[in-house]
Amino acid sequence: MTLTPRALIRAAALALPLFGASAFAADKVNVGAVGNSGDVGFYMAEAKGYFAAENLDVNFTVFDSAAKMIAPLGTGDLDVGSGAASAGLYNAATRKIEIRAVADRGRTAPGYMYQTLMLRKDLVDSGRVKDYPDLKGLKFAVAAPGVTALSVMNEALKRGGHTFADAEAISLGFPAQVAAFQGKAIDASMMVEPFATKLVNDGTAVRWKSTEDFYPNDQISMIFYGEKFAKEKPDVAKRFMKAYVRGARDYNDALENGQWAKSAKAEEVIAILSKKLGMKPELLREIFPHACDPDGRLDLASMRKDLAFFQAQGLVTNKDQKIETILDMSFVEAAVKELGPYKK
Repeated sequence: MTLTPRALIRAAALALPLFGASAFAADKVNVGAVGNSGDVGFYMAEAKGYFAAENLDVNFTVFDSAAKMIAPLGTGDLDVGSGAASAGLYNAATRKIEIRAVADRGRTAPGYMYQTLMLRKDLVDSGRVKDYPDLKGLKFAVAAPGVTALSVMNEALKRGGHTFADAEAISLGFPAQVAAFQGKAIDASMMVEPFATKLVNDGTAVRWKSTEDFYPNDQISMIFYGEKFAKEKPDVAKRFMKAYVRGARDYNDALENGQWAKSAKAEEVIAILSKKLGMKPELLREIFPHACDPDGRLDLASMRKDLAFFQAQGLVTNKDQKIETILDMSFVEAAVKELGPYKK
């Protein structure tokens, strides 16, 4: 019997469910990660099979800051980036290198100690630093030039009655900051986990103040899409976001009141982070988790504050620029619509 073209098409359509998505080549997505516990949404989506369920082949490249992802995001060598916003991100938008901030990756919130103002232990023990006015003249480290940690540093100095120029800022990746604290090459840092816990355990530095004390609800980091990825592969970008939100929700399920919950879910998340970060589970249980919106929402007030700081310091040249030039919440909104609102 000879089948007509229409019959062949119908037979192929009926056979598709038998093979599923695995019968088709997975869509490749190149992702820039920072290599700290803030990447947990990515790692959960990978380990739990959420990327695979969306037929995605996700490849990670670790950078020491999001600022260094801007160029490859602009060229399309990276599809997805992650980390703190930076002056360079806004300046790139002015040059029509469009990179979109698309979802929350990590923030501070009441009860969370993930991001702290770390001081060298000897400065505190000696009485050199007792309160905010004593921050004048200190050497602060931030992860990269022009990042939002500079704005956080500015808020701490303002609390002591100082201006940003009253302290020194140098750029060092977080792993290098650990060595710099040990060698007394820096005095202070806006430090995140797991590096903060390592410094405390080494007796090198102390958690002096949570940044919630002087800069509440700080939008520490976010997820970025390159323009080529968002515009040329919107379906892939939507599927990636759906998988990421599922991973972020698993992470939220592992938390209770700003701490790791005493639960199987928390142990699962810690085990996955241990494998991806090459850190012992015992250390990871000690760290303070970050807050992350389970529906991916960004804190726009914090972003506006940071942009205003960049503009005041001349780090962003366009004085009329708004955060809306880099915002695109359509992908996370589509993901939440499909998944439904988060329920713990």
